[in-house]
Amino acid sequence: MRNRILIIDDDPDYVAAISALLEAADYEVLTAYNGTDGLKLAISQQPDLVLLDVVMTDRTEGLRVLKEMRTVPALEHTPVVIISSIYTEMPVFQVSPDAGWVPADLFLPKPVDPSRLLAEAARLIAVHKG
Repeated sequence: MRNRILIIDDDPDYVAAISALLEAADYEVLTAYNGTDGLKLAISQQPDLVLLDVVMTDRTEGLRVLKEMRTVPALEHTPVVIISSIYTEMPVFQVSPDAGWVPADLFLPKPVDPSRLLAEAARLIAVHKG
């Protein structure tokens, strides 16, 4: 069975490009264009990895979705990669996953490097599945 990745991002062009990249690497891709739909999909489909934008309907939507995901037992250990341009546009928002207050596994800037994304996706899924 193919590994399943959920992309939660409000930019349809970005979602299409990343979906094509992941599908070419033999991942099953699920997509949501806002946090509410993304959280529902995450709960119902239990993906192996979530790629999450921060700024969608509002400036912190992605962070709220992540905090809610961590309260759902089936999702509390699902790897989450925050991919956002907020880190390049507002460097003050750069937070290390080790800081602990944002429970993501990795933070990547947009535009994301395709080869790094594929490598990190494979690594995080492998670690999660043990």
